[in-house]
Amino acid sequence: MPVTLTASHPVPVPPLVGVVSVSDLSNRERAVALYASDMPTRFVMRGSEQARVHGWMIQGAVRLGVREVHRLAAVAYGYRLLWLADLATAEQTRAQHLRFPNASRFSKAETTATLFTVRTDLRMSQAAKDRGPRVEGGCLCAGTGWIAESGDPGDPTMAGYISCPVDNPRGTALPQRPAVIA
Repeated sequence: MPVTLTASHPVPVPPLVGVVSVSDLSNRERAVALYASDMPTRFVMRGSEQARVHGWMIQGAVRLGVREVHRLAAVAYGYRLLWLADLATAEQTRAQHLRFPNASRFSKAETTATLFTVRTDLRMSQAAKDRGPRVEGGCLCAGTGWIAESGDPGDPTMAGYISCPVDNPRGTALPQRPAVIA
């Protein structure tokens, strides 16, 4: 399990500016870094506070480590996609609540990261944009990109597949049919 993200650990921000580049963090990674920082949970971003938010992002990324920020953001993104499609398992929901026990703080971190991204000239690198979601634990698609679903469990003609929002978000990969052995 990663470091507990609820404890405050003061970290001097100015000397760490060269260690982490906020432009190398995706918006979700920026939110994870803010969650782990000393940003107050009830913080409200105003126009003149971009430098402060920037410092908190660096602080949180240094506190967790950039690799852990990437990992936490990827699984949080994967969970969000599954949750929105009503496909998140109870295990995944428990893991998400363990990762981010303070839901209002995580929501504030997401909002602040988005406002920072929109209001500043500090854009995300292509590598940050290209990092996608991941599923922690077992995905219902088992890595195939498709989830078997039945509209009526008693009627086999009502069975079909839905594309996994994490492993096949565009629904372009065709489901693999099981081999028929005669």
